[in-house]
Amino acid sequence: SLVARMTLKAGKITSLAESIRAIADMEDPISHTLKKTEVAKDLVFEKMYCPLGVLLIIFESRPDALVQIAALAIRSGNGLLLKGGKEAMRSNTILHKVITSVIPDVVGKKLIGLVKSKDEIADLLKLDDVIDLVIPRGSNRLVSQIKAQTKIPVLGHADGICHVYIDKSADMDMAKRIVLDAKVDYPAACNAMETLLVHKDLNKTEGLDDLLMELAKEGVVIYGGPVAHDTLKVPKVDSFHHEYSSMACTLEFVDDVQSAIDHINRYGSAHTDCIITTDKKSADTFLQQVDSAAVFHNASTRFCDGTRFGLGAEVGI
Repeated sequence: SLVARMTLKAGKITSLAESIRAIADMEDPISHTLKKTEVAKDLVFEKMYCPLGVLLIIFESRPDALVQIAALAIRSGNGLLLKGGKEAMRSNTILHKVITSVIPDVVGKKLIGLVKSKDEIADLLKLDDVIDLVIPRGSNRLVSQIKAQTKIPVLGHADGICHVYIDKSADMDMAKRIVLDAKVDYPAACNAMETLLVHKDLNKTEGLDDLLMELAKEGVVIYGGPVAHDTLKVPKVDSFHHEYSSMACTLEFVDDVQSAIDHINRYGSAHTDCIITTDKKSADTFLQQVDSAAVFHNASTRFCDGTRFGLGAEVGI
């Protein structure tokens, strides 16, 4: 999964370039009036978008994150300090050089700085009078360490433990397509499915057996919660709070939609979770009660993406 995150193939570079063009073509977000209220005669209150200021973004392994972050910072008028992982130092250095070389002088090439030494981070985290926001993008450990070391506000999400719940009324052909996409398309991504929850009535049904066979055919290793371990004889999972980032996932059976919601809110990471069902009432309950940044009905978790949402790109969630 680490190699997959670090590799910059031609297709990935092309898609990065396209996402930057999408950001460039967006309506200018700065000074955009969101709301205007006359609170009293001749006293007007205006709510507008404005830059945050100087951002320090610390990210691990993925050099393509540098490109997306830099493009978003330029578009939104923010200054930027970037610190990538040492494992991608050469890629980050070259990408930073490419980006800063095309920033016009009227904007200033020093708008985006690249921090190369890990030792400098501790000093930067003390600069709460200069840096306005820190965004750590990486492991749970990284996010926790940054939060403990600074007085600067921190915007951080750590894990991507995404769930797909197949309800008893689900169209199983649709479920198969969604689950395969959510797990197999790009398992190293933070929006890939890590846990598959299935209504207990679907246990040992033809539709579920077919789905599990397809996952196995793709090379996905399935670990079971207590119920799935007993009934399907798959290896038992050590913890429900586990992000594989590879061709493996957890499977467990639940009693109903409420049990699925409770499981997700207890073990999930509030990233992206999905229900597959034809029952509108169950779907509405799931959408309203799952406490995650993105909650989907009959759509793959892989759709959680800034470009897909029309934002050009995104940093974390």
